[in-house]
Amino acid sequence: MDTAAGAWTIRERAWMRRALALAARGWGQTAPNPMVGAVIVRDGAIVGAGYHARYGELHAEAAALAQAGDLARGADVYCTLEPCNAHGKQPPCSQALIAAGVRRVVAAVPDPNPAKARGADALRAAGVAVEFGLEAAAARELNAPFLHWASGASRPWITLKLAVSMDGALAAADRERGWLTGEAARKQVHRLRAGADAIAVGIGTAIADDPALTVRGVRTPRVAPVRVVFDRAARLPLGSQLARTAKRSPVIIFTSNATGANAATLARKGVEAIEAHDLASALQALHARGVHHLLVEGGATLAGALLGSNLVDRLVIFQAPVLLGAGALGAFSTVPAAATSALARWRVVERREFDDDLMTVLAPPER
Repeated sequence: MDTAAGAWTIRERAWMRRALALAARGWGQTAPNPMVGAVIVRDGAIVGAGYHARYGELHAEAAALAQAGDLARGADVYCTLEPCNAHGKQPPCSQALIAAGVRRVVAAVPDPNPAKARGADALRAAGVAVEFGLEAAAARELNAPFLHWASGASRPWITLKLAVSMDGALAAADRERGWLTGEAARKQVHRLRAGADAIAVGIGTAIADDPALTVRGVRTPRVAPVRVVFDRAARLPLGSQLARTAKRSPVIIFTSNATGANAATLARKGVEAIEAHDLASALQALHARGVHHLLVEGGATLAGALLGSNLVDRLVIFQAPVLLGAGALGAFSTVPAAATSALARWRVVERREFDDDLMTVLAPPER
């Protein structure tokens, strides 16, 4: 059952927020599993807390139970996701909670994954009270790519990241200017990369910027993100950072001719070419390879195509306090007029400052 939003106490909200903060410690380490945190409360005090630290290791509820020991009996459990009810690399959390004798489980959101779900049913059948809905919005946002995949989506969750000037440009007219944003903002971008399964750019960005698309300066993810270039004519330069490092870390290009001479030459460098004639088929191919979360870092043409096709789930804009002036490359210059108008209705999910730069995370109004 879902408890009405106003029925939760201030202390209950604090306990679930603690569980959410714990869950976030698994950033970049738990995929393809979700990030989960759990707090066990008895007589108004936290007696156990834990989180899913790394794929294959203890689940959050099991870690919290290990800390609580016998104090878990008769206690309430606050967890960010419905406890699993299936054997995988770890035993089902629902059965561990039943064996520990907990009184009540409050889960922020249900688990839509049919292979793991129905933990609530098992708990209720054993006499454990189960409630849903506490801090649900924050829990859904934390694991949005996982929930998107587990609900049966046919494409990855797509986060589009853009760094722009005060006048909404991606680059100056002469393309000579270096980084738009400062070091703190760029570090946050690397953290975003660490939480994605793949990082993508268009061929224009790959040629102009020669990016490595690796994770640097933050905690190394358990699995390095796949690097992706939307490259219709297989023009990725052989001397680019991506081509030169493809044998060490996977690089995929989506091209209209995967058997052509250009693609064959890149293949000898270790670049995999996949034939795709539109964005939809490319995204389906990534999804089939287990890419649940795709971070797209530009440029303007690819951003316009994704926004114009209503394929962006989160838009992350880093705005720097600079003006690029006349002739600069507009961030939304290739977005169709209807999609540009719709952007005005997107809602703000988060806003944070990184030194002089402002990060704004936006979501489409219908999602």
